[in-house]
Amino acid sequence: MPVSKRDGVALYYETAGPQGVARPIVLVHGLGGDSQAMRPQLDYFAKRHHVVALDLRGHGRSDKPAQGYAIAAMAEDVEWLVRDLALDEPVLIGHSMGGAISLELAATRPDLIGATVLLDTAVLPTPEAWAGIKPFLSKLRSPDFKTIARQFFSDAFFLPGSDPDLREAVLDEMLATPLPILASAFEEIFLWKGEDALRRCEVPCLYIGATKPRGDIPRMAEINPRLVCGQVIESGHFLQLEVPDQVNAMIARFIEIDCR
Repeated sequence: MPVSKRDGVALYYETAGPQGVARPIVLVHGLGGDSQAMRPQLDYFAKRHHVVALDLRGHGRSDKPAQGYAIAAMAEDVEWLVRDLALDEPVLIGHSMGGAISLELAATRPDLIGATVLLDTAVLPTPEAWAGIKPFLSKLRSPDFKTIARQFFSDAFFLPGSDPDLREAVLDEMLATPLPILASAFEEIFLWKGEDALRRCEVPCLYIGATKPRGDIPRMAEINPRLVCGQVIESGHFLQLEVPDQVNAMIARFIEIDCR
């Protein structure tokens, strides 16, 4: 797995697919994950696109400096990688926190990014999502955070009918992330000014929500009328893993029609 170093921080990534045939794609995983959380998208889109899947700093095999994990700072890492690999106006596909990072970069550097796809990102959390998030935020640094986090993520991110093996694998991966990083990154997601980024975004943008979306889709569409919105059937928050065929088909159609 190759590595790009930014200011001494090693950022690992994986590449696949032909170059120069279609618009390149960058896959940005969510909180507590790594590049493997986007494996179904890497495998699918690499048939035609040059695809890059990275491990964000603090995650996977990338370095894990003791610092804050603000969305804007991680967006700068993705910008660094796009420049380092000389990717020409890539489509950013981000899940959850990765969607926030992708939107932030697309809003900040529309000259560099061709389009962005947000997979169940809490750009504008729904009232239902906020109801569960606020009490959890107050417990981020409690001594029993790991136990609390496992129950919270299990309840918030999966449906009763979700594959139990997938649920446990995802939770194990998330909670293997150093807890100070997990807590900092989660807190920063809700300090991030997502509404402002959405309002400023001028590149084509697709939002795909889970069955119970984390973002308020009607409000998002009002804020940015150019936003294309979709929603999957019978999937929890990790829609890119639970129902990849639905997700991949919608992204492929978006790229075909809106990213010419």
